[in-house]
Amino acid sequence: MSATAFRSLTRQTPRLAFGRSLRFASTSKQQTLKERLTELIPVELEHVKAARVEHGKKAFGPVLVDQLYGGMRGLPALIWEGSVLDPEEGIRFRGKSIPECQELLPKAPGGNEPLPEALFWLLVTGEIPTQEQVTALSKDWAARATIPEFVEELLDRCPPTLHPMSQFSLAVTALNHDSSFAKAYQQGISKKDYWGPVFEDCMDLIAKLPNIAGRIFHNVYGQGKLPAIDANKDYSWNLATLLGFSENPAFVELMRLYITIHSDHEGGNVSAHTGKLVGSALSDPFLAFAASLNGLAGPLHGLANQEVLIWLRRMQSKIGENASDEAVREYVWSTLKGGQVVPGYGHAVLRKTDPRYTAQREFALKHLPHDPLFKLVGQIYNIVPDILLEAGKAKNPWPNVDAHSGVLLTHYGLNQMNFYTVLFGVSRAFGVAAQLIWDRALGAPLERPKSYSTGAIEKMFKDKN
Repeated sequence: MSATAFRSLTRQTPRLAFGRSLRFASTSKQQTLKERLTELIPVELEHVKAARVEHGKKAFGPVLVDQLYGGMRGLPALIWEGSVLDPEEGIRFRGKSIPECQELLPKAPGGNEPLPEALFWLLVTGEIPTQEQVTALSKDWAARATIPEFVEELLDRCPPTLHPMSQFSLAVTALNHDSSFAKAYQQGISKKDYWGPVFEDCMDLIAKLPNIAGRIFHNVYGQGKLPAIDANKDYSWNLATLLGFSENPAFVELMRLYITIHSDHEGGNVSAHTGKLVGSALSDPFLAFAASLNGLAGPLHGLANQEVLIWLRRMQSKIGENASDEAVREYVWSTLKGGQVVPGYGHAVLRKTDPRYTAQREFALKHLPHDPLFKLVGQIYNIVPDILLEAGKAKNPWPNVDAHSGVLLTHYGLNQMNFYTVLFGVSRAFGVAAQLIWDRALGAPLERPKSYSTGAIEKMFKDKN
């Protein structure tokens, strides 16, 4: 499939699936998310059925042996509704680019960044919600935000030396105790109705994450008594409050932007695919997302922004602040000649500057233009791509999302780098939850791909010769 055809397909899919609903949304502003889903699911079932009838027997592309040995890189193997990553255009959430989301999605009063509540509505329905719908979703999540007392005690008993991601996964797993889907399944719920209790679990999951993240932060880093959720504030404001940063409006705005742009990145990354895979076994959303978090905790997935920050600080300590371009260039070359990569540059799919990087850069230009680390990030942006191209080290020499996020967090005093992946996890719940809802609504089966041994591969091609 050509790049042009692929981009055309990704733009058209939301219109094919949700064209009728987009017109309906303008006349039904007070519908809840669940009510809207109840209308969309039968339409989408018919859409999927028609797509399979028309395209189900068509080949999607060859599978190379190198792809099997190379971690299935680029292998088309999953259906993921929330977002598609185009190598040239970057991520699109239900067909909408990050700039489009920033323009179209509702914002908090006085704010300029999209509310994550609005982004979740978009991921689930393919529609831009109204301000009233987003406000209602904020209140719904605030009402669900309390975590069980035994989960609080579980976190309070964790030693502060236990990594925050381990504590995060532990707490989310424990929420399975009150899973609506697990209870409904035990009671013999019809398969066509699975999505209802899964939806409730996903809403509970997202709602409780700020309290879990806040409790971990306070226990590990000694920030005092945990404040209460404010039912009249949005999700990001409450998260910032629980972390102790809500007094700075710019940090609250950063949280709105951060959660939105980190929420989903199609289905093939480790955390997204793991959640989908575990969910396909009909594990409830708490168990499925806990598995996602365990994948996100791996250094090849969720630690990149920390590595960028460490590398930047090492550079500053060696060449000083406000160093010349030549000094920066020499340091970059020394990194490469030392057998290391330049962290934050390159991407498995993208072949241009990550739009998530650009969104963060624009935020920094507005809120912290004189921050020394930000100025260094901008300087590197003008230097590193040419070096990587000259060195032949990357198909994509451009920065990704992780090249910027750590610098923004540390500017506002969130210096606890081991906690950064927890914030990533809070964000990633939005995309995983949206897909789990649709997987159960559409009756997605248990995932069971075929595997081969090296000997079987050799025999297969020997027999063909």
